[in-house]
Amino acid sequence: MDEFPSYLCLTDLLDQDLSSYEYFQTLAPEVQTALRREDGGVGTLEELQARAARLGEIEESKRAF
Repeated sequence: MDEFPSYLCLTDLLDQDLSSYEYFQTLAPEVQTALRREDGGVGTLEELQARAARLGEIEESKRAF
């Protein structure tokens, strides 16, 4: 069974996985900053996408008020 590797932290993921790096670069600066603050909790592209979606929703709700 082929599984995607899991990295120790966001920094490692971005350094080692081109798809994750490219995806990260498309995110809003506020979301990038928030993800970097949570560095230790993201080790796969799937985790990165899930966290980014959650953080994007939070940022959108802040702008709505």
